[in-house]
Amino acid sequence: MALSYKARKRWALVALVVALPLYIVVTVNVIELFDRPPFLLELVIYVALGIVWALPLKRLFKGIGQPDPDAPRE
Repeated sequence: MALSYKARKRWALVALVVALPLYIVVTVNVIELFDRPPFLLELVIYVALGIVWALPLKRLFKGIGQPDPDAPRE
């Protein structure tokens, strides 16, 4: 079942406003549980995790910046 354009837009907003900050807090806290790794390794971990969060949500964000394709044309 495909989401409508409005639903995708709302879920994208929830993902960016709620889920992403929560993901950042959890990621930083998990990394801090262990001894702090060397700077370059820590940078690689954060960059990789920064990419990983977006992969499952790629389809959700696709086309959100475009006009609503289902809207009636003027």
